[in-house]
Amino acid sequence: MSSNIVPSPSFQQLGLAPTILKAVEEAGYEAPSPIQAESIPPLAAGRDLVGQAQTGTGKTAAFALPLLTRLDVSLKQPQVLVLAPTRELAIQVAEAFQGYARHLKDFHILPVYGGQDMGTQLRQLKRGVQVVVGTPGRVMDHLRRKSLKLDNLISLVLDEADEMLKMGFIDDVEWILEQAPEKRQIALFSATMPPVIRRIAQRHLHDPVEIKIKTKTTTVDTITQQYWQVTGTHKLDALTRILEVEPFDAMIIFVRTKNATVELAEKLEARGYSSGPLNGDMNQALREKTIDRLKKKSLDIVVATDVAARGIDVERVSHVVNYDIPYDTEAYVHRIGRTGRAGRQGKAILFVAPREKRMLRAIEKATRQVIKPIQLPTREDVANRRVAQFKELISETIESQELDYFEQLIEQYQSEHNVGISEIAAALAWLVQRERPLVVREKQIPRNSDSREQRSSRPRQGETREQYRDRPASRSSSAVAKGMVRYRIDVGREHGVQPKNIVGAIANEAGVDSQHIGHIKLHDIYSTVDLPEGMPKEIFTHLKKVWVCNQKLNITVAGGESPAPKKRSKPKGKAADKGKKRIRKVVNEKKRKRISLKK
Repeated sequence: MSSNIVPSPSFQQLGLAPTILKAVEEAGYEAPSPIQAESIPPLAAGRDLVGQAQTGTGKTAAFALPLLTRLDVSLKQPQVLVLAPTRELAIQVAEAFQGYARHLKDFHILPVYGGQDMGTQLRQLKRGVQVVVGTPGRVMDHLRRKSLKLDNLISLVLDEADEMLKMGFIDDVEWILEQAPEKRQIALFSATMPPVIRRIAQRHLHDPVEIKIKTKTTTVDTITQQYWQVTGTHKLDALTRILEVEPFDAMIIFVRTKNATVELAEKLEARGYSSGPLNGDMNQALREKTIDRLKKKSLDIVVATDVAARGIDVERVSHVVNYDIPYDTEAYVHRIGRTGRAGRQGKAILFVAPREKRMLRAIEKATRQVIKPIQLPTREDVANRRVAQFKELISETIESQELDYFEQLIEQYQSEHNVGISEIAAALAWLVQRERPLVVREKQIPRNSDSREQRSSRPRQGETREQYRDRPASRSSSAVAKGMVRYRIDVGREHGVQPKNIVGAIANEAGVDSQHIGHIKLHDIYSTVDLPEGMPKEIFTHLKKVWVCNQKLNITVAGGESPAPKKRSKPKGKAADKGKKRIRKVVNEKKRKRISLKK
């Protein structure tokens, strides 16, 4: 049967356990979404269910909350199995379960997916877990190994079943369903209901409750969609202006290629934005770390490919930018679905070249929404935004900081130099805005330049991660000041390092005054730093062993050379005799020192 949407009850009326309700209240959920209101009661009662709803409607909570209510935490055996099409979605679902179960004592959940260490998963399964969330392939591996046993399974969830069908997992899903006990509850969620998915529901589900949440369009109304017509201005310059003027919390920028994620992230980083790449070539640990940094606000912009961003649900993502237009309309819907999720407001901006206008029209037809054009912010718009932010900073500082000492300092300066308060304030304002001028000229909105430094700091075509890591840093990437030497250190952005960490470590360990430490350039897995030439060998050796951000510096001269003079050919004749005399002199001197110490 098909349920009609009724006025939403409160979570307290849905029959959830008190510990689960407490977690829901702490999460700030005010009322259940339509899919939650209709799914929770039958799932809490043990009924099978088929739910049809789009991504971003809150369906994870729709099955997680009632299944946690049915859980027996005293039994350390898998009781709930959730199948998800991607690693990212599996992790997202596992995190949601963990959050809702925060008040369940001795609750354990395990996400299992390819690319993660099998040994870790085996150890955790052996210790005991109540919920397993995984991709079909890795779940099958564990079932064949008998490391995952379904004897005590009470509920099995197929999340995004149509995506699993598209990715070729449907036979694996059927095989897993056949391994489950006969008396078990099955919940199937899918955005669409193709015939194959419908047949699986008929074959494996018993008298299921059917729920269909109707949506007016394939994109949510909470997302404001706009496009910019690519003109003479370079795309990177246009993006920079938009970032300057558009107030955003966090942003995902979509590009078509893996290389473009690294390239664009580095260029944005060079322009002062906290950004990082996300693509399929990155190992799973680094991808998870990037998403975690976005959640924890240590990263504001992620430059991603379609595949790598699937399943990302980070609440603070307020904007999505389609820097490269997607290949099809479905990809566009998935992209902008990373914002405006579960009722939150979001904004999507699409860059469209003249030859791509046909795709824009196809997107509008598929989403049944008109995407409005926007004008690129002018230099005056950028300047006005900077001035407004500057004024806000002044107001916040006046309200939040103790300024008595500084007021006395200004009064003292005024009496000593007979200068007006407004003139002093103007001088201080100029000092503050020196790095980011309030009066914006054309040259202060930088043009794109694919410099040697940018080209050398990213992986080359066909280059493995190990080859990239071991490749000597280019000495020609930027000019090295006279009297300085460029060194390479094995700590980079992915380790969370900042220039101040490098300066502090070298200043403390090498005794180099921080003002004599030159240019520092951060790369993904290494950095370069310019230091005064003539570094003593013992300090160089010591710096190799210094740790920064849990990484050993392992310092080397950029380009792979040794800081010591190059080895010369073996001297002969008088030169050899002089060398031997110097060696004997050093040895004898050391002997004398040892004897004097013994006395």
